Formats: sequence, structure tokens, C-alpha cells
Amino acid sequence: MKTVIIQYNAGNIRSVLYALSRIGVEATVTDDAATIRAADKVIFPGVGEASSAMQYLKERGMDALIRSLQQPVLGICLGMQLMCAHSEENDTACLGIFEETVRKFQPGDTGLKVPQIGWNEVRALRSPLFNGISEGAYYYFVHGYYAALGEHTIATADYVQPYSAALHKDNFYGVQFHPEKSAEVGERLLKNFIEL
Repeated sequence: MKTVIIQYNAGNIRSVLYALSRIGVEATVTDDAATIRAADKVIFPGVGEASSAMQYLKERGMDALIRSLQQPVLGICLGMQLMCAHSEENDTACLGIFEETVRKFQPGDTGLKVPQIGWNEVRALRSPLFNGISEGAYYYFVHGYYAALGEHTIATADYVQPYSAALHKDNFYGVQFHPEKSAEVGERLLKNFIEL
């Protein structure tokens, strides 16, 4: 079983590596197309800003590479947002794997701070990704933008308004939260992904 983490200019790669090693998975961090194509599982992490991340991917042909992958792919945080159609963050055209649009939180007079930083409940779980994980489990989030609810939503969270906590289409999965920072439920989700 070969697991790779895509290396690009928007990563929280070290914490993902540590979380995988805690569940007994050795992963390779790479931007090499042949190595990524040959992997059994691909993780596309991300912390950063959408337009510069997309520009980096396009300049290296990694946007087309990611779209063409046939094995299970897991996008995390910005990784998931980049798999959507479009982001309001600097008006960025993204990978278009999911049709959902990424929007900026508009807290209005709710008194809620943006970005959302901290633990939040994840509900309406509809995927083998959440096997053995309870409805209402708490995951760790850090984000100022969110993927709208849509046909690919497989879990929801609520902050300012309901939004997609996770997405799934074909072999592509995305989670807005950070499983690598979410203790046991995060490790369980990563294990479920590796076992897909």
C-alpha cells in the first residue's frame, strides 16, 4: 500500500505525516507526477490562500494531474476547497472536481469571529469515510471560507450558516476540518480513508 501526500506551496504536511504514522501508515511527500499516479492513496492537504495555490499547481501541470487521478484522493481544508469549482478568495477558478462554490463567511451581527478556529460538530454523516464515527463528533477547523452545501455534501457543520464539512464524488473526497489535528476521530477518519 503506497500512500502519497502531494507537496505544493500550501501545506500542513508535517502534521499529516505524523497523524498517518500514528496509525501505522508511512507516506511519501512528493510533487513527482509518476510517484503520485502510482500511489494507492493520495492526500492533498492545504493551509494557505486559494489563488496562489492554484497558480502554483497550474504552472507545474499539477491541476491536470490531480483531476486525472483514479485512486482515492483526500483533500484536507484548502485542499478540499481547491477541488471545488470556484472560490471567492481572490475570485479563483479551482479544479472543478466538485461543483460546489467556496464562499467567504459573512458573520453579520452574529458576533462570530472569522476565521472559525476550533472544534465544531460534524453531522449528517453519509460516507464510509465516517465508519465507526458518531453523529455529532467534534473535529478541529481553521477556515475563513467554506464550501456551500450541494449534491456532493457527505457531512455538514454549522458556523454562521450550515456548510459542507465533507464532500465526495467518484474517487475524490474532501474534508474542511483537519483530521490530523482532531485526536481519535481524526485518526479514525484517516484510517477509514486508507482502508477505502
